[in-house]
Amino acid sequence: ADREMAGATGPKRQDTRKFFENLSGAGKCIAVLTSGGDAQGMNGAVRAVVRMGTYVGAKVYFIHEGYQGMVDGGDYIKEATWESVSSVLQVGGTVIGSARCKEFRSHEGRLKAAHNLVQRGITYLCVIGGDGSLTGANLFREEWSGLLNELIEQGLIDEEAARSHSQLHIVGMVGSIDNDFCGTDMTIGTDSALHRIIEVVDAIMTTAQSHQRTFVLEVMGRHCGYLALVSALACGADWVFIPEMPPEDGWEDNMCQKLSENRADKKRLNIIIVAEGAIDCHNKAITPDYIKDLVVSRLGFDTRVTILGHVQRGGTPSAFDRILASRMGVEAVLALLEASTDTPACVVSLVGNQAVRLPLMECVQMTQEVQKAMDEKKFDEAVRLRGRSFENNLSTYRLLASQTARSDLQNSSFNVAVMNVGAPAAGMNAAVRSAVRVGITEGHKMFAVNDGFEGFYKGQIKEIKWGDVGGWTGQGGSLLGTKRTLPAKHLDEIAEQMRIHNITALLVIGGFEAYVGLLELSSARDKHPEFCVPMVMIPATVSNNIPGSDLSIGSDTALNAITDTCDRIKQSASGTKRRVFIIETMGGYCGYLATVGGLAAGADTVYIYEEPFDIRDLQANVEHLTQKMKTSIQRGLVLRNENCNENFTTDFIYQLYSEEGRGVFDCRKNILGHMQQGGAPSPFDRNFGTKVAAKAIQWITQTLKESYKEGRVFTNSEDTACLLGMRRRAMVFQPVAQLREETDFVHRIPKEQWWLKLRPLMKILAKYKTSYDVSDAGQLEHVTRVRPKENDASA
Repeated sequence: ADREMAGATGPKRQDTRKFFENLSGAGKCIAVLTSGGDAQGMNGAVRAVVRMGTYVGAKVYFIHEGYQGMVDGGDYIKEATWESVSSVLQVGGTVIGSARCKEFRSHEGRLKAAHNLVQRGITYLCVIGGDGSLTGANLFREEWSGLLNELIEQGLIDEEAARSHSQLHIVGMVGSIDNDFCGTDMTIGTDSALHRIIEVVDAIMTTAQSHQRTFVLEVMGRHCGYLALVSALACGADWVFIPEMPPEDGWEDNMCQKLSENRADKKRLNIIIVAEGAIDCHNKAITPDYIKDLVVSRLGFDTRVTILGHVQRGGTPSAFDRILASRMGVEAVLALLEASTDTPACVVSLVGNQAVRLPLMECVQMTQEVQKAMDEKKFDEAVRLRGRSFENNLSTYRLLASQTARSDLQNSSFNVAVMNVGAPAAGMNAAVRSAVRVGITEGHKMFAVNDGFEGFYKGQIKEIKWGDVGGWTGQGGSLLGTKRTLPAKHLDEIAEQMRIHNITALLVIGGFEAYVGLLELSSARDKHPEFCVPMVMIPATVSNNIPGSDLSIGSDTALNAITDTCDRIKQSASGTKRRVFIIETMGGYCGYLATVGGLAAGADTVYIYEEPFDIRDLQANVEHLTQKMKTSIQRGLVLRNENCNENFTTDFIYQLYSEEGRGVFDCRKNILGHMQQGGAPSPFDRNFGTKVAAKAIQWITQTLKESYKEGRVFTNSEDTACLLGMRRRAMVFQPVAQLREETDFVHRIPKEQWWLKLRPLMKILAKYKTSYDVSDAGQLEHVTRVRPKENDASA
């Protein structure tokens, strides 16, 4: 980021940028509380607020036990220090406690709370909780001046105190595992809850397959079916019940018919997922026991019910939730510092890959409208109000559940080939499964190519059917087989194979080699007419180094592997005092895994290729750790990307730290290696792979229709060889030829990478002084009712 700032050329760009050094917190008091149901990741948000607040010179207070602590005052409101939030990042729940508080709902209670805040000079409040907690905060803010007047009348505060505390500023962050808050794609805790659900489903699948069983699983979500819907997508469930989409009358017959068909197709297990708030179209509850009795009485299947309950709230937060919480916590402090008298209370939320600020009450009103629409049985309206992310999940689920080819596309006579290229990445199989099934639904014949371009030119191509990809979503690695071979030397043989199998479209799922391979194929179109067909690539690589996409399939799973290992290492370090661990991550020249993994694991320093460093930096980092060892936090974590510097190797850094830290701390090193590529895919990667592949196949269908003339497919325009990537807030198809300009081919990375903006954040949270460009920080926006169509794929 410092280098990025140094490279800000020209006066024009300089003027538009603003740095948060100009935002001082001196003399300000910020309080942070967690309220309502707990959610994994809340501690990450608390930590970020405390550290960012302290960093800008504000006083930060914990309010323990939510609003109850604010009403009771006394020891419930304590000043927080840098060290008091050490080691909380990996802890689930909330370390400052949460409680349901009746008293705060009364005027008397709010009066007591106001008195407690004024006594400590607190006028900035950061509330982490669900919509109830945030609505309460907003009411408190609206009543503030009235409450101060009452306190003056009662002689509890003087005029001067009222004047200096005349404004209460509030910023909210949504912590809720249900993801039931409008205005944000993800709430803190949702991703971790999905991790718990998927762990259980994966475990249940093995036992169910052994016995040919049907499992009915109840997941949380009283008013919102998000968890049920996404976990059904992520594990390929046979049937899902959610409150926003009650089944039509006669669903019992349809469900039983589908279950028996699946059994007849040699599928040994059935999984049915039910949200706890599931209802039928007459608003009557659908319970797991009712479903079980139905399956047993009609089909005689051995059926079991599992109710997940509070397991979903527990456990350690996922990498995604830690990063989300850290980003939002820092953004919340910025929003508080920038708040003026006329700024409404806002919530910090995530849209696509961007932090945005939205007026709190607009979000709350929209969230309440969802419930109203459901009460009035306007279910389509409810789904639309839930937002883009929810709608996409639902439409993808419907697409994959239909199982029959659409009549208008019956046997389109198009042959679509699917292949994996590059290193294996978790989530590839989910993408292949989704592509195959959506392709069949669209009426195409689907072909699988084994072993990448190598298998392609050797003719390892065969038709792949609906049943062939059953159970693929939860499998790690690449079941099709994948190689790093590039096509350039074998163009004649590949063209020959395309002719033999009459391949009319190509879907490539993979990493940097897949991108280069697609470039080579599209460049050879003038010599080989066989390549004049629609071709699309989906980025899938742990390194997340593909131009044209902010995220790749597989990188989330790798981040979780890194985070889990760092947690264990930190734990071992806390047993032996004063120890620093140096950990090497994968990623080639791309520092994404190291940087974002460092943010999620709470690293002290991260070395990457994109941000050059020299011996003076290493020296400064050692001194920084030496200072840290004098505090109560006597352990350090340093991450190093494998190719960050050819001379400052992991061994070199280990030896340097060992020598320089002698007598203060000792060192250990750890190279994570290929465990980062392995493992079962995370819920995010399963879901992302499933949705992106479905979108890619729909694009292929559309492009095939447009390029089918006189009995054959022919297209050679740039925009028919595309990469489908996530850019900021939307999924976009970009011609690979145009991405050439954005690529550093020598180091296999994009020339500009969004996540470099997260580096100053990581440094601030590790107590380094740094410059932080906030010109990209969330500006206050408004909740939009109907989002424009083309942006319809927030992952």
